[in-house]
Amino acid sequence: MEDSSLDVVRGTLDVLILKTLSWGAMHGYAVSRSILRQTDEGLLVEEGALLPSPQSNGMPKVGSNQNGVCRKTPPGQILSLTPDGRRRLREEVKTWTHYAEAVGKVLGATTSHMGET
Repeated sequence: MEDSSLDVVRGTLDVLILKTLSWGAMHGYAVSRSILRQTDEGLLVEEGALLPSPQSNGMPKVGSNQNGVCRKTPPGQILSLTPDGRRRLREEVKTWTHYAEAVGKVLGATTSHMGET
């Protein structure tokens, strides 16, 4: 795994947004509701949190379509996934899958590996 694997938790909101938008363009409110429903109401993402996170993590600012999410028609706040966003989603899913498997191994361990080399 790459050295950046320890930073994966920081990208949680971004990957959730990318995955939600992979099903189609939608308003910010719909993205928020979809994430809430997909997590059985376990994750509440305020609509206002949807754009600041991608903008602060290398995803595009309003009016741009680079690196993942394109916000069209600012008054309507329609979000859609760009080709770069689809590419980024594929990469993030691989990273998250590897991360979840590694955490699962630790949480499911029945013996300690202390002292082993």
